[in-house]
Amino acid sequence: MANLFLKQAKQYSQTRPGYPQQLFDFIVSKTPKHDLVWDVGTGSGQAATSLASVYKNVIGTDTSTKQLEFAPKLPNIRYECTSPNLSMSELGKKIGTESSVDLVTVAQALHWFDHDIFYDQVKWILKKPDGVIAAWCYTIPEIDDEFDPIFRKFYSESKPHWDLLRGIVDDKYRSIEFPFEAVDGCDDTGPFEFRSKKMMSLDEFCTYIRSWSAYQTAKEKGVELLNNGVMEEFRRAWKEDENGEKSVTYPVYLRIGKVGDSV
Repeated sequence: MANLFLKQAKQYSQTRPGYPQQLFDFIVSKTPKHDLVWDVGTGSGQAATSLASVYKNVIGTDTSTKQLEFAPKLPNIRYECTSPNLSMSELGKKIGTESSVDLVTVAQALHWFDHDIFYDQVKWILKKPDGVIAAWCYTIPEIDDEFDPIFRKFYSESKPHWDLLRGIVDDKYRSIEFPFEAVDGCDDTGPFEFRSKKMMSLDEFCTYIRSWSAYQTAKEKGVELLNNGVMEEFRRAWKEDENGEKSVTYPVYLRIGKVGDSV
């Protein structure tokens, strides 16, 4: 997974959306204790930074040292670069002992994982029975009635360059395996919908597209997704000076559960 984003690490850190405060408020409300979070696939630290404002300590892990270079450095966040195939011994050494973590978070990365292995690690490290796992993704952004049809067509045409696992995101994490109990006050584990908003110029929006793994995959095959024809369509649909900002909305879908008495 790390290799897919290696060449776009700076673009990723600059243009990927943050996550709405309502999302974190909801997660915090479902976590009985707020001592330690393991943020898996932390990337450039978007989620870790917000979590650090509530939880005493956050450990953000990623397999990409390049991504971690762009992560904000805060006194209660510790970043660790981990092996692509994280072993239980490495988990214990870099993250913590059995039943030591209050919350495991995964932002826009769960679909990349080997779920059987990862869920065994989550069940081992979370505090029993109320430790919480929260995993979320965001789907394609929404702008307005003029731009959205053009962008949806562009996204559809880009699909041959996406990894097949991207389909799990398009499905809003509904079909992803998630063997955990519903948290208190919820009837199921979701997905629960939130919305993230970001003001962006067309240039910034295109930089976001260039941060896609699919963009890099296409480029390596000699295909420029943002070719002249596409850019002309985008400019017409944007209907502003391309430096003029528009509100870009990213639908966010959360799966959340508690570990229960898993062993």
